[in-house]
Amino acid sequence: MTASETRPLTAVRQFPSDFLWGAATAAYQIEGAAREDGRTPSIWDTFSHTPGKVFEGHTGDVAVDHYHRFREDVALMSELGLNAYRFSVSWSRVQPTGRGPAVQKGLDFYRSLVDELLTAGIEPALTLYHWDLPQELEDAGGWPERATAERFAEYAGIVADAVGDRVKRWTTLNEPWCSAFLGYGSGVHAPGRTDPVASLRAAHHLNLGHGLAVQALRAALPADRQISVSLNLHEVRPRSTSAEDVEAARRIDAVGNRVWLGPMLEGAYPEDLIADTRHLTDWSFVHEGDTATANQPLDFLAINYYAPTLVAHVAAGEEKPQDDGHGDSAHSPWPGADSVAFHRAPGERTAMGWPVDPSGMYDLLRRTADAYPDLPLVISENGAAYEDVVGEDGGVHDPERTAFVHAHLEAVHRAMADGVDVQGYFLWSLLDNFEWAYGYAKRFGMVRVDYDTLERTPKTSARWYSRVARSGELHAPDAV
Repeated sequence: MTASETRPLTAVRQFPSDFLWGAATAAYQIEGAAREDGRTPSIWDTFSHTPGKVFEGHTGDVAVDHYHRFREDVALMSELGLNAYRFSVSWSRVQPTGRGPAVQKGLDFYRSLVDELLTAGIEPALTLYHWDLPQELEDAGGWPERATAERFAEYAGIVADAVGDRVKRWTTLNEPWCSAFLGYGSGVHAPGRTDPVASLRAAHHLNLGHGLAVQALRAALPADRQISVSLNLHEVRPRSTSAEDVEAARRIDAVGNRVWLGPMLEGAYPEDLIADTRHLTDWSFVHEGDTATANQPLDFLAINYYAPTLVAHVAAGEEKPQDDGHGDSAHSPWPGADSVAFHRAPGERTAMGWPVDPSGMYDLLRRTADAYPDLPLVISENGAAYEDVVGEDGGVHDPERTAFVHAHLEAVHRAMADGVDVQGYFLWSLLDNFEWAYGYAKRFGMVRVDYDTLERTPKTSARWYSRVARSGELHAPDAV
């Protein structure tokens, strides 16, 4: 049963008056200015400039030039009635080698952005790491090496000292699953390595880096600051009720979700994950005290949700569908899950090929709240890419995106009505931008960007979302 099947879509849902209505972006996807003011290459600069890695050789060198146009973009957020904005800091803009003193011009950019947001009445929500590791740290071994976690904590302290007096909401990592398993396992993300053991080592050091960064933030920030991590938790569903398919779902839940939830929220890796991957590693890279360090108290948990994952058992030698929504590679991002097939879910799909299923949002929120009832939740990313077309009037009419967001907000509201403490929703994304390995071929923005002129044009979905954000009322999709 989907969330929309339980209540009429035409009904108006009221959200709390202090609910966060925001949009989200990431530094490499929007900033550009790749070589300005002391910034040095990140792993995504290197990856995007490597032939064959990104669609048609697209790069984030210019992106949508947010570095020079941030005031225009903040004014646009204000026009749309947003009361929060989630952005990430470019590590190599602030600390080009990943170690040593900060570059003040880099910090000045984020100081100015935060000031502009606060002047506009928009709450800044800062993410320290959205996949753009300084290349020098990757050259030294990257996330598979323990030293990277230690460098990350130092960087967290630098950013906290610069803007901690003005930023209340802090997130350590965005989607560490992608950093570890797409970056070091399947190789479809930077740095493009394909080593399952390195991906597990990276996962552990991301967990450790998160814990060390939380400690650094607590030491540097005022006591009332709120700290979180943003996880793309997988809503894993077995294709059938057979014991084999249920076991397949367990394996993906272990390496997709509990690899983070265990250390970060419970202080230990799940035993079944260790058993699933014993043929790959003995996990000796986990030192005594590491999981206790990862297990730092959080003020809320941020969740990114786009679509559920449908899995089944597959026997050796049988055809193995791999429709997991995470790009094409001969190498799996799921260590310890060689017997698991990923199936195409029925129904409508977005331009990314991802199924549209808001029931997954509801189920994920309920399950997470049941497991961690005292931890508030925030939706830090949710949205959809569609084949947007500019109309004769110069506008972009995107009813599919509006319907997508409405249905998922309906699922959020239903979860809240059932007792789940959800405090905010950040639409992905504010702007069309560099969509990682897809380059500029996929558009997630509620604001269209003309990549030739960089002109910003709010789509009809933005006008609809603006009405929701201003009123706190979830109106029917055709209400603009």
